[in-house]
Amino acid sequence: MFQTLSIQTAFAAWLDTAKFDIERCFIRENRYQLLLDGIGITIKVSIVAALLGLVIGFIIALCNLSKNKVLNGIGKVYTDVIRGTPSVTQLMIIYFVIFATVDIDKWLIASFAFAINSGAYVSEIIRAGILSIDKGQTEAGRSLGLKGWQTMFYIVVPQAVKNIFPALCNEFITLIKETAIVGYVGLMDIQKAGDFIKSATYEAFVPLIATAIIYFVIIKILTLSLGAIEKKLRKADNR
Repeated sequence: MFQTLSIQTAFAAWLDTAKFDIERCFIRENRYQLLLDGIGITIKVSIVAALLGLVIGFIIALCNLSKNKVLNGIGKVYTDVIRGTPSVTQLMIIYFVIFATVDIDKWLIASFAFAINSGAYVSEIIRAGILSIDKGQTEAGRSLGLKGWQTMFYIVVPQAVKNIFPALCNEFITLIKETAIVGYVGLMDIQKAGDFIKSATYEAFVPLIATAIIYFVIIKILTLSLGAIEKKLRKADNR
């Protein structure tokens, strides 16, 4: 009986402390708004970076597959340099050096930096997807009178996209988590908002757990959505 009461008392004390910490971290001075704004920044940067990275990756993949030595060399150098250097270093170089004197929104610069980084990895995914398509498909397209670029865009690429879709989804998910470093250039994303609340309240546990939960929910929703799209693509193949 006494043990049960002590457990209930301890739980009640912990609950009161948790309520106080949550109120202090998120309700006071409307600090929850920082997290909401941070979610918006993270989503904007991730979406723009993913779209630009897809375009860059496709171009670099074609360069890597090209028989032209110059284009092939450009593709390989780009891939080696970007994959061989930390993303945070690339972000800071692009922000503090390349765009230092250009009046552009910070989140756009960050998006461009992550697009360049993601493009190197996407290019390898796309290259592998294109190489996975049987050469007979290309020969069939050429025998029908299609030009090389027409065969690539109308026959090879659509089939490659279905093969590489899961890998592209994983890259997008990774990209969202990588955007947590945008605080280095002064952007108030989810992670930076959590750090700000932690510094203002001297409470580390609640802001960090809240940040982790937000990232988990966003990525879980994205994973389920992309999984549904992938299932539809598979059903289309089975018809």
